[in-house]
Amino acid sequence: MNAIVLATRNQGKIRELRMLLADYDLEVKDLSAFPHIGEIEETGATFAENALIKARAVSQATGLTAVADDSGLEVDFLSGAPGVYSARFSGLEATDATNNALLLERLANVPEGKRGCRFVSAIAAVAPSGRIIEARGTWEGRVLFAPRGTGGFGYDPLFFDVAAGMTAAELPAEAKNVRSHRGHGLRALLEKWPAFWAAVLAERP
Repeated sequence: MNAIVLATRNQGKIRELRMLLADYDLEVKDLSAFPHIGEIEETGATFAENALIKARAVSQATGLTAVADDSGLEVDFLSGAPGVYSARFSGLEATDATNNALLLERLANVPEGKRGCRFVSAIAAVAPSGRIIEARGTWEGRVLFAPRGTGGFGYDPLFFDVAAGMTAAELPAEAKNVRSHRGHGLRALLEKWPAFWAAVLAERP
């Protein structure tokens, strides 16, 4: 069975990754299929370290090749914050709404020309043998003064893509996947996939 598992319970990420993997002959599972796997502590100092931590843990727990993404928003004025703490920027009980509110508070008096930012995605695939491939994608933009759009998740309503003239929350899903950090990262990973997957299949008993 050509099954892989996405090392996440984030429904937004799952939708995006499933769409990007739709053309591949893979059964794509996610962590909802493995309720025995608890929370995986992300102790890395970088997106790449956290992606590997998650992919390794899930591959070991399931016996399947796991694909993990660790991503977040880097804001220039905040010296790269929230960065790896994007999901819990406003605390352990953070929600998208509280994170966005805190970001707007931190940038309350910052002019438009200094609100540059980027989404970053580090993606790793880890096979049961320990074989690894990794990739990274970025998406440049700026932080708006108020949210716009109802699509997407996370910081999408505040992330403005200047070239598209829309926020990430206003872009249709297919257009977002073309432009997004996660789209760029996964496409870079998939360039390495054929050789990686052939080796994974050859390693099976």
